[in-house]
Amino acid sequence: MTLFLTSSPTGCPFEPGPQPAALDPKNQFVDKLRAVWPEEPPEGLYLAADPEAHAANDEACAFFAGCFARAGLRLDGLTPCDSRNKDEIGELLTRCNFLILGGGHVPTQNRFFSEIGLPALIQSYEGIAVGISAGSMNAARIVYAQPEEAGEATDPLYSRWMSGLGLSYVSIWPHYQCSKDLSVDGQPLMDIALADSKRRPFMALPDGSYILCADGHETLYGEGWYFSNGRVSLVNEEGEELPLW
Repeated sequence: MTLFLTSSPTGCPFEPGPQPAALDPKNQFVDKLRAVWPEEPPEGLYLAADPEAHAANDEACAFFAGCFARAGLRLDGLTPCDSRNKDEIGELLTRCNFLILGGGHVPTQNRFFSEIGLPALIQSYEGIAVGISAGSMNAARIVYAQPEEAGEATDPLYSRWMSGLGLSYVSIWPHYQCSKDLSVDGQPLMDIALADSKRRPFMALPDGSYILCADGHETLYGEGWYFSNGRVSLVNEEGEELPLW
């Protein structure tokens, strides 16, 4: 598998971007995709975060298929995988050679992936995959799921650490350029992150940065911020690359 773990592949989702929306070329992202793209347009599968959000999942497929096509990376269709076809996941993974691990609510997607048996099934997948935000987070062996929704920061039963797909050693906190300034339930996410890093380290990625996992190696492209033992440090600059494993 060639896996791109992005914060966002189309620029910041919280700010106006190019119209029509396009893949973000920062840090050679589009060039790296082109280098591994098959000659024949691959059949794509979009693994949703919310299996019941059918209309939103269809919309996401149309949106991302358009973004890839405008970059010259054409797909032979992009099918959403959600509650409508979850029982066909084995067949879908066999048929498709391009995956998108979609963005959304991390725990919801994590439960869906577990329900359909994706952690085991995806280990034999050999195509290209792109993680987006929550999808990149859930790709890790150990997922770091910061609170996102009201009530999660104060809920004693909310788990910030969970088992993921096991495709990467790196736990990701995405959209760092803006998420570092946000709060949930009156608690700054930066304070939560620094405290949580005393338990396990993780990497914060701004939009435009990504981790490429291929041939048993993981490489960070673009800015990355390493959280560990209650401290944070910049470990890679924009336009640079850093081998991680």
